[in-house]
Amino acid sequence: MLKVGLTGSIGTGKSTAAEFLREEGAYLIDADKVVHSLLKRPDIKEKIKEEFGNVFTESGEVDKKKLAQIVFNNTEKKKKLESILHPEVFKEIEKFFQEVEKKEPCAVAVAEVPLMIETGSYKNYDIVVVVYAPQKLQLERLIKKGMTQEEALKRIKSQMPPEEKAKYADIVIENTGSVDELRKKVKEVYKLLKKKSEELKNKH
Repeated sequence: MLKVGLTGSIGTGKSTAAEFLREEGAYLIDADKVVHSLLKRPDIKEKIKEEFGNVFTESGEVDKKKLAQIVFNNTEKKKKLESILHPEVFKEIEKFFQEVEKKEPCAVAVAEVPLMIETGSYKNYDIVVVVYAPQKLQLERLIKKGMTQEEALKRIKSQMPPEEKAKYADIVIENTGSVDELRKKVKEVYKLLKKKSEELKNKH
């Protein structure tokens, strides 16, 4: 089985690319969704409460906006939150890989992880795929999604530049055209990944 790490900066279209890979036949796990479900776990809520105090809604769920505001401008707090969530996210991804491998030994299994390069976890994958778009395009896309220019720039600036991320990639998918063009590129990439997966299986 081929373990693929998929990443890209905000507004580059990595989630769309992930969706297309899934349509082609890849197994997919999304780290953001994993985080979403972790925030509902009582043990995680407890740790967040100890660390950040009352960042909960009236119904007792984690108020993600409140939490985001605390960590966004505070590196120390951000690290604390990551130390609570990241190990659990990795565990879930590992579990996902094991389950896929049991089911289909020459599968292409993709983990979509936004901070893979920043956290160094990109080293855990056989192949790293980075979805790339230049900053001007990132900005346009985020504004289309309803962010103000200021918000969008702040978000972009808080992340590693796309050019920097691309340096860590085994495969770069340049997403500068239409959705159809992206789909075509993803199709080609999937063929390549599938081939590599077969090769890996034959080696073992």
